[in-house]
Amino acid sequence: MAKRFGYSVIGLDPDKTALASGRELDISHKHAREICNTIKGMFLDEAKEYLEKVIKMERSVPFKRHHKKVGHRSDLVGWHTGRYPVKAASKILEVLENVEKNAEFKGLEIDRLQIIHAASQKGRALKRVFYRAFRTSSAKNNILTHVEIAVEER
Repeated sequence: MAKRFGYSVIGLDPDKTALASGRELDISHKHAREICNTIKGMFLDEAKEYLEKVIKMERSVPFKRHHKKVGHRSDLVGWHTGRYPVKAASKILEVLENVEKNAEFKGLEIDRLQIIHAASQKGRALKRVFYRAFRTSSAKNNILTHVEIAVEER
């Protein structure tokens, strides 16, 4: 039996909203947090276009919380540090396409969908071993990420 999961957003009108999530994605949770913070409030087509430009490395994502030793980007307005998280942007773009299909299935107008909730959480850690010199080893954990997106027809 599959393990069930919930969403961190509650109180949505099911007739006007659609939800989608990506569970245990192999992306950086810090990159996913910054992307979700950036696309929250955008319209769906605008967010998809933005993420496609991030994947092509034409637009950068502002890093507002995890910005230590991150270079400045000239294309950012109102913020200085940013990066091009290509892998995380491509996975979140897949989740955006899923929420678009879910909204289309519900009969919502695709042109009027606005992202009202975009969140990422840490998933489980895959424990691995990194072998070192002199027959010693260190732990090497790969932390997976959960991403959830909710859109509403405006």
